[in-house]
Amino acid sequence: MKFLYYLLFGSWYLLSLLPLRLLYVLSDILFYPLFYIVRYRREVVRKNLRECFPEKTEQEILQIEKKFFHFFCDLIIEDIKLFSISKKEVMKRMEFVGIDEMSKQLEKENKKLCFVYLGHYCNWEYVASLAYWCPNLHSGQIYHRIYNPAFDKLFLKLRGQFGGESILMRDTLRRMISLNRGEKSSIIGFISDQLPKWENMSHWVPFLNHETSFFTGAERIGKKMDTAFYYLEVNRVKRGYYRAVLHPITLHSKGYPDFELTDIFIQKLEKQIKEEPAYWLWTHKRWKRTKEQWLQWKKENNQI
Repeated sequence: MKFLYYLLFGSWYLLSLLPLRLLYVLSDILFYPLFYIVRYRREVVRKNLRECFPEKTEQEILQIEKKFFHFFCDLIIEDIKLFSISKKEVMKRMEFVGIDEMSKQLEKENKKLCFVYLGHYCNWEYVASLAYWCPNLHSGQIYHRIYNPAFDKLFLKLRGQFGGESILMRDTLRRMISLNRGEKSSIIGFISDQLPKWENMSHWVPFLNHETSFFTGAERIGKKMDTAFYYLEVNRVKRGYYRAVLHPITLHSKGYPDFELTDIFIQKLEKQIKEEPAYWLWTHKRWKRTKEQWLQWKKENNQI
Protein backbone atom coordinates (compact mmCIF):
# COMPACT_ATOMS: atom_id res chain seq x y z
CA MET A 1 0.00 0.00 0.00
CA LYS A 2 2.83 2.42 0.89
CA PHE A 3 4.53 1.84 -2.46
CA LEU A 4 1.32 2.51 -4.40
CA TYR A 5 0.58 5.60 -2.31
CA TYR A 6 4.01 7.15 -2.89
CA LEU A 7 3.92 6.21 -6.58
CA LEU A 8 0.52 7.87 -7.05
CA PHE A 9 1.39 10.86 -4.93
CA GLY A 10 4.71 11.47 -6.67
CA SER A 11 3.40 11.11 -10.22
CA TRP A 12 0.23 13.13 -9.60
CA TYR A 13 2.13 15.83 -7.74
CA LEU A 14 4.57 16.27 -10.63
CA LEU A 15 1.67 16.40 -13.09
CA SER A 16 -0.12 18.95 -10.90
CA LEU A 17 2.79 21.37 -11.28
CA LEU A 18 1.70 22.06 -14.84
CA PRO A 19 -0.47 25.17 -15.33
CA LEU A 20 -4.18 24.41 -15.50
CA ARG A 21 -4.37 25.70 -19.07
CA LEU A 22 -2.02 22.86 -20.08
CA LEU A 23 -3.83 20.35 -17.90
CA TYR A 24 -7.06 21.21 -19.68
CA VAL A 25 -5.36 20.34 -22.97
CA LEU A 26 -4.66 16.92 -21.41
CA SER A 27 -8.32 16.76 -20.40
CA ASP A 28 -9.41 17.39 -24.00
CA ILE A 29 -7.06 14.64 -25.19
CA LEU A 30 -8.25 12.25 -22.47
CA PHE A 31 -11.90 12.64 -23.50
CA TYR A 32 -11.56 10.78 -26.80
CA PRO A 33 -10.07 7.47 -25.59
CA LEU A 34 -12.22 7.54 -22.45
CA PHE A 35 -15.43 8.13 -24.39
CA TYR A 36 -14.86 6.35 -27.71
CA ILE A 37 -12.31 3.59 -27.00
CA VAL A 38 -12.39 2.62 -23.33
CA ARG A 39 -16.08 3.67 -23.18
CA TYR A 40 -15.73 4.09 -19.42
CA ARG A 41 -19.11 3.30 -17.83
CA ARG A 42 -20.94 4.68 -20.86
CA GLU A 43 -23.65 2.05 -20.52
CA VAL A 44 -24.25 3.11 -16.91
CA VAL A 45 -24.34 6.80 -17.82
CA ARG A 46 -26.64 6.26 -20.80
CA LYS A 47 -29.02 4.07 -18.80
CA ASN A 48 -29.16 6.60 -15.96
CA LEU A 49 -29.83 9.50 -18.32
CA ARG A 50 -32.53 7.66 -20.27
CA GLU A 51 -34.37 6.64 -17.13
CA CYS A 52 -34.05 10.05 -15.45
CA PHE A 53 -35.11 12.04 -18.51
CA PRO A 54 -37.59 9.88 -20.47
CA GLU A 55 -38.96 13.02 -22.14
CA LYS A 56 -35.65 13.75 -23.88
CA THR A 57 -34.74 12.48 -27.34
CA GLU A 58 -31.78 10.18 -27.98
CA GLN A 59 -29.93 13.10 -29.51
CA GLU A 60 -30.48 15.20 -26.38
CA ILE A 61 -29.34 12.30 -24.18
CA LEU A 62 -26.18 11.92 -26.26
CA GLN A 63 -25.43 15.65 -25.97
CA ILE A 64 -25.74 15.51 -22.16
CA GLU A 65 -23.62 12.35 -22.10
CA LYS A 66 -20.81 13.96 -24.09
CA LYS A 67 -20.93 17.13 -22.02
CA PHE A 68 -20.79 15.07 -18.85
CA PHE A 69 -17.71 13.12 -20.00
CA HIS A 70 -15.96 16.35 -21.01
CA PHE A 71 -16.68 17.66 -17.52
CA PHE A 72 -15.65 14.34 -15.94
CA CYS A 73 -12.22 14.62 -17.62
CA ASP A 74 -11.92 18.19 -16.34
CA LEU A 75 -12.85 16.95 -12.87
CA ILE A 76 -10.00 14.43 -12.92
CA ILE A 77 -7.54 17.11 -14.00
CA GLU A 78 -8.81 19.64 -11.45
CA ASP A 79 -8.49 17.11 -8.64
CA ILE A 80 -4.93 16.28 -9.68
CA LYS A 81 -4.16 20.01 -9.60
CA LEU A 82 -5.14 19.99 -5.92
CA PHE A 83 -1.81 18.31 -5.13
CA SER A 84 0.02 21.61 -5.60
CA ILE A 85 -2.65 24.32 -5.90
CA SER A 86 -2.02 27.49 -3.90
CA LYS A 87 -4.44 29.04 -1.45
CA LYS A 88 -4.77 32.10 -3.69
CA GLU A 89 -5.60 30.05 -6.77
CA VAL A 90 -8.17 27.74 -5.16
CA MET A 91 -9.93 30.73 -3.58
CA LYS A 92 -10.06 32.34 -7.02
CA ARG A 93 -11.53 29.22 -8.58
CA MET A 94 -14.02 28.29 -5.84
CA GLU A 95 -15.96 31.30 -4.59
CA PHE A 96 -18.27 30.97 -1.58
CA VAL A 97 -21.21 33.31 -1.14
CA GLY A 98 -23.22 33.84 2.05
CA ILE A 99 -20.53 32.94 4.59
CA ASP A 100 -20.62 36.24 6.48
CA GLU A 101 -24.41 36.10 6.76
CA MET A 102 -24.27 32.50 7.96
CA SER A 103 -21.59 33.28 10.56
CA LYS A 104 -23.62 36.18 11.92
CA GLN A 105 -26.74 34.02 12.19
CA LEU A 106 -24.87 31.23 13.97
CA GLU A 107 -23.42 33.74 16.43
CA LYS A 108 -26.78 35.44 16.97
CA GLU A 109 -28.53 32.14 17.67
CA ASN A 110 -25.54 30.76 19.64
CA LYS A 111 -25.33 27.76 17.34
CA LYS A 112 -22.30 25.51 17.72
CA LEU A 113 -23.17 23.28 14.78
CA CYS A 114 -24.23 24.00 11.22
CA PHE A 115 -24.85 21.11 8.80
CA VAL A 116 -24.48 21.80 5.08
CA TYR A 117 -26.12 19.53 2.52
CA LEU A 118 -24.54 19.07 -0.91
CA GLY A 119 -24.36 16.46 -3.64
CA HIS A 120 -21.83 15.06 -6.11
CA TYR A 121 -22.43 18.08 -8.30
CA CYS A 122 -19.75 20.21 -9.98
CA ASN A 123 -16.39 19.87 -8.20
CA TRP A 124 -17.18 18.67 -4.68
CA GLU A 125 -13.48 18.22 -3.84
CA TYR A 126 -12.95 21.98 -4.20
CA VAL A 127 -15.69 22.51 -1.59
CA ALA A 128 -13.20 21.46 1.11
CA SER A 129 -11.51 24.84 0.55
CA LEU A 130 -14.43 26.36 2.50
CA ALA A 131 -12.04 26.29 5.47
CA TYR A 132 -10.07 29.13 3.83
CA TRP A 133 -13.20 31.29 3.65
CA CYS A 134 -14.32 30.90 7.26
CA PRO A 135 -11.16 30.79 9.44
CA ASN A 136 -13.20 31.69 12.53
CA LEU A 137 -15.26 28.49 12.20
CA HIS A 138 -14.18 24.89 12.54
CA SER A 139 -15.00 23.14 9.26
CA GLY A 140 -15.16 19.54 8.22
CA GLN A 141 -16.84 16.96 6.06
CA ILE A 142 -18.26 13.49 6.58
CA TYR A 143 -16.59 10.94 4.34
CA HIS A 144 -16.92 7.32 3.29
CA ARG A 145 -13.70 5.34 3.35
CA ILE A 146 -12.43 4.41 -0.13
CA TYR A 147 -11.90 0.66 -0.45
CA ASN A 148 -8.38 1.05 -1.82
CA PRO A 149 -6.19 2.17 1.14
CA ALA A 150 -3.74 4.08 -1.06
CA PHE A 151 -6.48 6.12 -2.74
CA ASP A 152 -8.18 6.64 0.63
CA LYS A 153 -4.98 8.11 2.07
CA LEU A 154 -4.47 10.30 -1.00
CA PHE A 155 -7.92 11.85 -0.90
CA LEU A 156 -7.76 12.38 2.84
CA LYS A 157 -4.56 14.31 2.27
CA LEU A 158 -6.16 16.40 -0.47
CA ARG A 159 -9.24 17.23 1.58
CA GLY A 160 -7.27 17.99 4.71
CA GLN A 161 -4.78 20.38 3.15
CA PHE A 162 -7.19 23.33 3.44
CA GLY A 163 -7.54 22.90 7.19
CA GLY A 164 -10.90 21.10 7.32
CA GLU A 165 -11.46 17.88 9.26
CA SER A 166 -12.45 14.64 7.54
CA ILE A 167 -14.81 12.70 9.79
CA LEU A 168 -15.41 9.02 9.14
CA MET A 169 -19.11 8.33 8.76
CA ARG A 170 -19.24 5.80 11.60
CA ASP A 171 -17.74 8.42 13.96
CA THR A 172 -20.20 11.18 13.03
CA LEU A 173 -22.44 11.15 16.11
CA ARG A 174 -19.57 10.97 18.61
CA ARG A 175 -17.67 13.77 16.88
CA MET A 176 -20.77 16.00 16.57
CA ILE A 177 -21.45 15.67 20.30
CA SER A 178 -17.88 16.75 20.97
CA LEU A 179 -18.05 19.70 18.57
CA ASN A 180 -21.40 20.81 19.98
CA ARG A 181 -19.72 21.18 23.38
CA GLY A 182 -16.79 23.17 22.01
CA GLU A 183 -16.21 26.89 22.18
CA LYS A 184 -15.95 27.34 18.42
CA SER A 185 -18.87 26.98 16.01
CA SER A 186 -18.48 24.25 13.39
CA ILE A 187 -19.74 23.90 9.83
CA ILE A 188 -19.93 20.30 8.62
CA GLY A 189 -20.59 19.19 5.05
CA PHE A 190 -22.73 16.16 4.24
CA ILE A 191 -22.61 14.80 0.68
CA SER A 192 -25.91 12.97 1.03
CA ASP A 193 -26.75 11.68 -2.44
CA GLN A 194 -24.84 8.38 -2.23
CA LEU A 195 -26.51 4.98 -2.35
CA PRO A 196 -27.02 3.71 1.23
CA LYS A 197 -26.44 0.11 2.20
CA TRP A 198 -29.49 -2.03 2.96
CA GLU A 199 -29.26 -1.47 6.72
CA ASN A 200 -29.04 2.32 6.29
CA MET A 201 -32.15 2.63 4.12
CA SER A 202 -35.24 4.10 5.76
CA HIS A 203 -36.64 6.84 3.56
CA TRP A 204 -37.69 6.55 -0.09
CA VAL A 205 -38.72 9.51 -2.21
CA PRO A 206 -39.28 10.30 -5.91
CA PHE A 207 -36.00 11.63 -7.34
CA LEU A 208 -35.14 11.96 -11.03
CA ASN A 209 -37.96 9.65 -12.09
CA HIS A 210 -36.93 6.91 -9.62
CA GLU A 211 -38.10 5.82 -6.20
CA THR A 212 -34.84 6.58 -4.38
CA SER A 213 -33.40 5.98 -0.92
CA PHE A 214 -31.24 8.63 0.75
CA PHE A 215 -29.06 8.84 3.82
CA THR A 216 -30.96 10.49 6.68
CA GLY A 217 -28.13 10.60 9.24
CA ALA A 218 -27.56 14.36 8.95
CA GLU A 219 -31.20 15.03 9.77
CA ARG A 220 -31.42 12.51 12.61
CA ILE A 221 -28.26 13.76 14.31
CA GLY A 222 -28.97 17.42 13.59
CA LYS A 223 -32.47 17.38 15.03
CA LYS A 224 -31.23 15.88 18.29
CA MET A 225 -28.86 18.83 18.70
CA ASP A 226 -31.12 21.45 17.09
CA THR A 227 -28.41 22.33 14.57
CA ALA A 228 -28.72 24.85 11.76
CA PHE A 229 -29.09 23.46 8.22
CA TYR A 230 -27.98 25.00 4.94
CA TYR A 231 -27.90 23.85 1.32
CA LEU A 232 -24.78 24.52 -0.73
CA GLU A 233 -25.68 25.31 -4.33
CA VAL A 234 -22.53 24.86 -6.43
CA ASN A 235 -22.54 26.05 -10.04
CA ARG A 236 -19.91 26.02 -12.72
CA VAL A 237 -19.30 29.60 -13.81
CA LYS A 238 -16.90 28.62 -16.57
CA ARG A 239 -14.21 26.02 -17.08
CA GLY A 240 -12.26 25.68 -13.86
CA TYR A 241 -14.33 28.23 -11.91
CA TYR A 242 -17.16 27.54 -9.47
CA ARG A 243 -19.53 29.57 -7.33
CA ALA A 244 -21.00 28.05 -4.17
CA VAL A 245 -23.95 29.78 -2.51
CA LEU A 246 -25.05 28.92 1.04
CA HIS A 247 -28.86 28.83 1.23
CA PRO A 248 -30.39 28.68 4.74
CA ILE A 249 -32.88 25.89 5.33
CA THR A 250 -33.44 26.43 9.05
CA LEU A 251 -31.60 27.67 12.12
CA HIS A 252 -33.71 25.48 14.42
CA SER A 253 -34.14 21.92 13.18
CA LYS A 254 -35.42 20.23 16.34
CA GLY A 255 -39.14 20.57 15.64
CA TYR A 256 -39.10 19.44 12.00
CA PRO A 257 -41.18 16.37 11.07
CA ASP A 258 -39.24 13.22 10.18
CA PHE A 259 -37.55 13.35 6.76
CA GLU A 260 -38.65 16.92 5.96
CA LEU A 261 -35.10 18.30 6.02
CA THR A 262 -33.88 15.43 3.86
CA ASP A 263 -36.72 16.09 1.41
CA ILE A 264 -35.81 19.78 1.18
CA PHE A 265 -32.24 18.82 0.28
CA ILE A 266 -33.47 16.31 -2.32
CA GLN A 267 -35.76 18.87 -3.96
CA LYS A 268 -33.01 21.47 -4.18
CA LEU A 269 -30.50 19.02 -5.60
CA GLU A 270 -32.97 17.65 -8.14
CA LYS A 271 -33.77 21.17 -9.32
CA GLN A 272 -30.08 21.84 -9.92
CA ILE A 273 -29.55 18.59 -11.80
CA LYS A 274 -32.55 19.19 -14.04
CA GLU A 275 -31.37 22.68 -14.88
CA GLU A 276 -27.87 21.49 -15.87
CA PRO A 277 -27.65 17.67 -15.90
CA ALA A 278 -24.07 17.34 -17.15
CA TYR A 279 -22.47 18.28 -13.83
CA TRP A 280 -23.84 15.46 -11.66
CA LEU A 281 -21.89 12.20 -11.19
CA TRP A 282 -23.73 9.91 -13.62
CA THR A 283 -21.12 7.11 -13.53
CA HIS A 284 -22.47 5.76 -10.23
CA LYS A 285 -25.00 2.93 -10.24
CA ARG A 286 -27.30 5.04 -8.09
CA TRP A 287 -30.41 2.89 -8.54
CA LYS A 288 -29.00 -0.64 -8.40
CA ARG A 289 -31.08 -1.27 -5.24
CA THR A 290 -34.83 -0.84 -5.53
CA LYS A 291 -37.48 -0.30 -2.90
CA GLU A 292 -38.98 -3.71 -3.69
CA GLN A 293 -35.61 -5.38 -3.09
CA TRP A 294 -35.21 -3.46 0.15
CA LEU A 295 -38.62 -4.59 1.40
CA GLN A 296 -37.67 -8.16 0.52
CA TRP A 297 -34.36 -7.71 2.38
CA LYS A 298 -36.22 -6.46 5.45
CA LYS A 299 -38.53 -9.45 5.31
CA GLU A 300 -35.66 -11.92 5.01
CA ASN A 301 -33.86 -10.24 7.93
CA ASN A 302 -36.96 -10.13 10.14
CA GLN A 303 -37.12 -6.33 10.13
CA ILE A 304 -40.78 -6.07 9.09
